[in-house]
Amino acid sequence: MKSYFQFDQLGTNYKREFIGGLTTFLSMAYILIVNPLTLTLQSVPDLPDALRMDQGAVFVATALAAAVGSLVMGLLAKYPIALAPGMGLNAFFAYSVVLTMGIPWQTALTGVLFSGLIFMVLTLSGIRETIINSIPAELKLAVGAGIGLFITFVGFQNSGIIVKDDAVLVGLGNLASGPTLLAVFGIIITVILMTRGVNGAIFIGMVVTAIVGMIVGLIDKPDAIVSAAPSLEPTFGAALGPIFNDPGTLFTLQMLTVILTFLFVDFFDTAGTLLAVANQAGLTKDNKLPRAGKALFADSCATVVGAILGTSTTTSYIESSAGVAAGARTGFASVVTGILFVLSIFFFPLLGVITAPVTAPALIIVGVLMVSAIGDIDWKKFEIAVPAFLTIIAMPLTYSIATGIAIGFVFYPITMIVKGRAKEIHPIMYLLFVIFILYFIFLA
Repeated sequence: MKSYFQFDQLGTNYKREFIGGLTTFLSMAYILIVNPLTLTLQSVPDLPDALRMDQGAVFVATALAAAVGSLVMGLLAKYPIALAPGMGLNAFFAYSVVLTMGIPWQTALTGVLFSGLIFMVLTLSGIRETIINSIPAELKLAVGAGIGLFITFVGFQNSGIIVKDDAVLVGLGNLASGPTLLAVFGIIITVILMTRGVNGAIFIGMVVTAIVGMIVGLIDKPDAIVSAAPSLEPTFGAALGPIFNDPGTLFTLQMLTVILTFLFVDFFDTAGTLLAVANQAGLTKDNKLPRAGKALFADSCATVVGAILGTSTTTSYIESSAGVAAGARTGFASVVTGILFVLSIFFFPLLGVITAPVTAPALIIVGVLMVSAIGDIDWKKFEIAVPAFLTIIAMPLTYSIATGIAIGFVFYPITMIVKGRAKEIHPIMYLLFVIFILYFIFLA
C-alpha cells in the first residue's frame, strides 16, 4: 500500500493521510445536507410533490456519488482530491432547469448523465484539453465567480435576509425573525471559524447553528441519530427513463443547452480544482498535471454513476485543499474520504435538523470562496472586463447560471473583434457564440 501510493517519495505516512482525508471530509460534509435540500427545492413553498425529488434518496445518492468519485480519484489517479455533487451545478439543476425551464427532474438527470458520458469520451480522446484551452482564462474565472454570487444570493434568500420587494425587486428582510436571526448567527460563527482557519469550519458552523436552533426551539429535535439507509428506489435509474420512454424530449435546443451547461461548468470547475490542489501539494511538474487523464476520468465516472443513482453533476472539491493543508499528499487520503462518505449514509435522521437557516451560511461562505476568482481577471482591459463582468453579474440578476454564461460568451467575440484582437479568438469560441445566440432566440 505504501509503495503503491508512493508514501516515501512524497514524504508522508498513514497518519498524515488519514488526518488529511478526515479533514477533507469534514470540510465538504455540508454537501450531504445542502444537496438534498437544494435538489428537492425545499426553499420553494407550495410546489407539487411530483416536481420534488425524494430527499432520502438524494441523500444516499449524494453520499455514494461522492464515495465513488473519491475512491476512483484516490485509487486510479492517486491524488488527495475528493469529489461530490457540485455546488452551483446543483443550484442550476434545481432552480434553472427544473423550476425555471420546467424540465422534469428525471429528464434533468438524463442531461447530467449525457454530460458525464460526453465528458468521459472527451477525456479519453484528449479533446477536452483542446476545448478548455480555447476558452480565455478570464471567462473561466468569471464563470466561477458568477456562480459564487448566485449561490450567495440563494443563501441570503433562503435565510430571509434578502426578500422580495415590489418597489425595488429585493430588499432587506425582517432581521427580528427567529429563523433569520438563526441564519445570521450561523454566518457569524462560520466566518469566525473560517477566519481562524479551523478545519471543517463550514460543517462545524452548520452543526453549531443547528444545535442552537434546537436549544431555542426553532428546530425540532431528531428522533434518532443512526438508522438504516434511506431507499434509493425513488431516484435510482430515473435518468434512464426519458431515454426509453420519451426520447423526443431529449432532442431539443433547450435540452442541448442544459447538457452543455452541465458539461461546461464541470469542465472548468474540475480543471481549476485539480490544478489548485495539485499545486498546493507540490504535485505538478513543469506546470503540468501528471495523470491528468485519470483524474478527469474519475470526475466523469462519478458524474455518470451519480446521475444513475439520482443526483446532479459530481465534481472535484476545492475543500480538498484543507486536507492537503493537514498533510495529505496521496490518493490514500481520498480513499479515506470516500469510505467516510459511505459510512455517513447511516446518519440520515440528522438531516431533519438541517433547515434553510442552517444551510444558508454554508451557501454564503462557499460563494465567498468561489467569487475570489475575480481578483485574477484583468479589469484594465475593457474588452475583457465587459464579457467577464456581464457573465458574473447576469447569473444572480437573471437567477440563471446558463444565461450568465451565454451573455458573456456572446459579448466576448464582439469586444475582441472591435478591439482588433480577432486573431486571438479561438474558432471554438465563434461556435459557442452561435450556439448561445440560438439559446437566446429559443428563450424569446
